[in-house]
Amino acid sequence: MGGYTYSELGSILAMQGFAGISLFSVLLLMALGLAIIFGQMGVINMAHGEFMAVGAYTTYFISTLTEAYFPELMSYYFVFAILVAFVMAGALGYFAEFILIRHLYKRPLDTLLATWGLSLIMQQAFRSIFGAREVSPALPDWLMGSYQPTDTIDIPLNGMFVLGLTTLVTLGVFYLLFKSSWGLRVRATTQNRVMSGAVGINTKKIDRYTFALGCGIAGIAGAAFTTIASTGPTTGSLYIVDTFMVVVFGGAGSLVGTISSAFSIAQAQSILEFFISGSMAKVYTLLALVLILMFKPEGLFASKVRR
Repeated sequence: MGGYTYSELGSILAMQGFAGISLFSVLLLMALGLAIIFGQMGVINMAHGEFMAVGAYTTYFISTLTEAYFPELMSYYFVFAILVAFVMAGALGYFAEFILIRHLYKRPLDTLLATWGLSLIMQQAFRSIFGAREVSPALPDWLMGSYQPTDTIDIPLNGMFVLGLTTLVTLGVFYLLFKSSWGLRVRATTQNRVMSGAVGINTKKIDRYTFALGCGIAGIAGAAFTTIASTGPTTGSLYIVDTFMVVVFGGAGSLVGTISSAFSIAQAQSILEFFISGSMAKVYTLLALVLILMFKPEGLFASKVRR
């Protein structure tokens, strides 16, 4: 099979599969935030990638600050940076919803154009503050290296950490949306906004905190992203198409669909990239998604809600 023995092919698939896990984790974190915003609120947030970049730049800033003034804390700063990335991206999301998004509900094309403009503004802000070059934080020692279960398989430790982080965030989102009173109010607002307001739910407040939560999760994705790649002003825009693809393919508003979609897309791209070029791997993945969506346009797991 392509000049590889079955043993070599098995090792290749395992290695690429674990590489795909890292991509899956970042895509899932991005898609979780976007699924909340797009699936629950119907807002097309083209600046979602820039909120990921906010988290990445926040991690880089804290890394630089810690390395310069508190070098003894380098082993611990990263966990703190993740929390700060969530708060920073969430706070900016809250501010953006209050200033801009709240005026554009039920106008999806207007939100698309407005958030695209917001993404350009944020990209220029990144250039002005951090420069045009890509940057990377200094990672703690415990994120470096790899675990080697066999002589031919290396599993990077940063990928395992990002997978664990993604699992915790996913469980947290599941609890918030389906097990908490706040999640009940969010789902009620999604299904029938007028009736929710009539029974005393502050739908405007729900919208604002929901948008902030989605942006905050994108900030966590940005912090996780710094463990596998460097960050530049346009880094977020490179992932926005893949993130929308994950949400649409999985079914807008479906948590299970988002997880399944992110895993399928990440694994397909990662494994194909070993045998063909990265651009062709993405082309074949997109073609497969288009064919599937032709027969199942509502996505893998469609959520049925009343509008």
